[in-house]
Amino acid sequence: MEQRKYTPEEEERMIDDAFQDVLNGYLNSNHRKKVEIIERAYRFAKEAHKGVKRRSGEPYILHPIAVAKIASQEIGLGSTSICAALLHDVVEDTDYTVEDIEQHFGKKIAQIVAGLTKISGGIFGDKASAQAENFRKLLLTMSEDIRVVLIKMADRLHNMRTLGSMAPNKQYKIAGETLYIYAPLAHRLGLFAIKTELEDLSFKYEHPAAYERISQQIKASEARRSEVYNDFSAPIKDRLNEMGLDYEAKARMKSVFSIWNKMEAKHIPFEEVYDLYAVRIIFECEDPAKEKAICWNIYSAITDLYRLHPDRTRDWVSIPKANGYQALHLTVMGPDGNWIEVQIRSRRMDDIAEKGFAAHWKYKIGEGDEESELNVWLETIRDILDEPNPNAIDFLDTLKLNLFSTEIIVFTPKGELLTLPSGATVLDVAFELHSQMGLHCIAGKVNHKLVPLSQKLKSGDQVEVLTSQSQQPQSEWMNFLATAKAKTRLRSALRKIQQPKIEEGKAIYEAFLKQHGVPDNNEVATKVLGMLHLANRDELYLQLGNNEVSLDENLIKSFKKSTPSILSKIFHIGGGKDKDEKAESTESKPKPKVNRKETYVLRYDENGANFLTDDCCRPIPGDEVLGFVDDENNVIIHALDCPRAQVYKASYGPNIVATKWETTAGKFLAKIQIEGIDRFGILQELIQMISTNMLIDIRRLNIEAHNEVFECDLVVRVEDKKVVADLCSKVKKINGVKRANRIR
Repeated sequence: MEQRKYTPEEEERMIDDAFQDVLNGYLNSNHRKKVEIIERAYRFAKEAHKGVKRRSGEPYILHPIAVAKIASQEIGLGSTSICAALLHDVVEDTDYTVEDIEQHFGKKIAQIVAGLTKISGGIFGDKASAQAENFRKLLLTMSEDIRVVLIKMADRLHNMRTLGSMAPNKQYKIAGETLYIYAPLAHRLGLFAIKTELEDLSFKYEHPAAYERISQQIKASEARRSEVYNDFSAPIKDRLNEMGLDYEAKARMKSVFSIWNKMEAKHIPFEEVYDLYAVRIIFECEDPAKEKAICWNIYSAITDLYRLHPDRTRDWVSIPKANGYQALHLTVMGPDGNWIEVQIRSRRMDDIAEKGFAAHWKYKIGEGDEESELNVWLETIRDILDEPNPNAIDFLDTLKLNLFSTEIIVFTPKGELLTLPSGATVLDVAFELHSQMGLHCIAGKVNHKLVPLSQKLKSGDQVEVLTSQSQQPQSEWMNFLATAKAKTRLRSALRKIQQPKIEEGKAIYEAFLKQHGVPDNNEVATKVLGMLHLANRDELYLQLGNNEVSLDENLIKSFKKSTPSILSKIFHIGGGKDKDEKAESTESKPKPKVNRKETYVLRYDENGANFLTDDCCRPIPGDEVLGFVDDENNVIIHALDCPRAQVYKASYGPNIVATKWETTAGKFLAKIQIEGIDRFGILQELIQMISTNMLIDIRRLNIEAHNEVFECDLVVRVEDKKVVADLCSKVKKINGVKRANRIR
């Protein structure tokens, strides 16, 4: 991107205007007015970054000013955080030290800047081990002062807002790690407005065409939505006016990312996403003690007017979410026959919903219930940090369990309330109460009925844990645990029991790699784990130590279809093409180095493809894909929304390359799932339409019927995505077919 040129006068005016904007916002807040120290921090940072430009051509100081503005006006932080935001890059990018900051601005600001400097390279480094280490630093500093992560969130949000000036491979890396960790972290901290924007911006750079298409569809349907909302809200407003309430009612649109997510998950077009918006009612109330009663009065008024959906009322006023969120949600039938969600909250609740824990400082001094909940969560974080030498991906996935999960509330027999992620089991409760209870749990009683320890729980369940000293922890327990705390404690206990076998397996693995002259690095390990369908190195070592798997020639034969690259070097196997194609020998001259800063053109000619595919998502021409460059300069492509691609973007950012398809003559496998009402002759009709009318090569077809409903898995060889879309469209026209979608 070409840098824009500014005159010194333009730069000076731009910088001063931006800072004045921050100052004006701060003066309009209800924080104590410490203008002098903020102005000093601004002058210090401005001098420190003098002459330095951002990639866009703007003066660098505009970035810390923008971060300070987000921290102040969008998160609601005060003068200490504004100063730390202004100074957050000074130690990293200039000759000044943390001691210099402390001398000029005091210990607290210096500590926050030091915390931000530790994690300045982004959460994720070049290698997974560095990634885990940087993430540990972030969490450690967060547990010391939550403002560190809040300012880091502001920093990331501004980087995402200005991502357009970055190279495509950097955009993928930054968008990938944002979606993988920052958006869930924002969610867990209650920063819903920031979480939504981070998701939308990540989606915009990962799927630009889909983002643009859905944005246009939202715009095009605005008039109709507005009409439905006015018809729906008019009677409600009349009622609330009669009640004498001071309130604001508005329609809150679903984000582009969440609409796309719903379309993908349910395989439906935009027109069938009926819950495009929710109605939000925000009322003014000076006395927090009266808020709950007003919420239920509004609920009563709405349910007098409209039919209530009995299973979709959520009372987060009586029991707030762990991140402090409070509101009363109900779903009623709108005038157009579609369900509409209504969210009822006070102005205080709305501030907390949008700005998270930072908003509590506006309403109360000292520690309230929500801050206690935050401390409970930070305790869990410290728990995970106690885990010695975590596998990086494992470590992040464990974290994400507690970042982005819906919650349930259960009770102990004594009436103690426990907040757990959705999907939690009796065993999770046992570990939540005490590690020893978890390790010796044999069963549970849910609502006085005996159940296995794998029993999933629902909100409102009363849970009693049964233990026995003869019980020993089992590795299969990991499959039905939902909390990070339980997984961490179980992993730790199993390691103690299994350590001798793990050490034995590690020696076997290292000797095998040495024998074949292959480096023992994370990429090799990731490939081996993927082939053997194992979660982490410890699992691999344990199975090797127990002789459950072996790295010998017999094993090699069963994996010939797997991705070549590193594995071809380890196992001397051929290419990763489908068995219907001839496998070419991988023994050839070294491949030219891939320029990761340029867009890599994916070609398929008489010599074969200049890329490889993995079994996890099997992308075909027309799919949005990225490339992962391995140690041998192979470009392995993944669909942008493939779970493994998400991990690669977050863990191996520098190995990512942006890609685009060239018109190809290749043939690729695509899997299509078809569902419908079973009838005589439908299978013959399907086969005839596909193979005769469309001249498509069918490679596999499985069809099963249950109680007059059939499911069909179809694998075909096609040139590109358009052929698949055309096929699905024509299949849907067959009498009885209700759904036909490509499955990856």
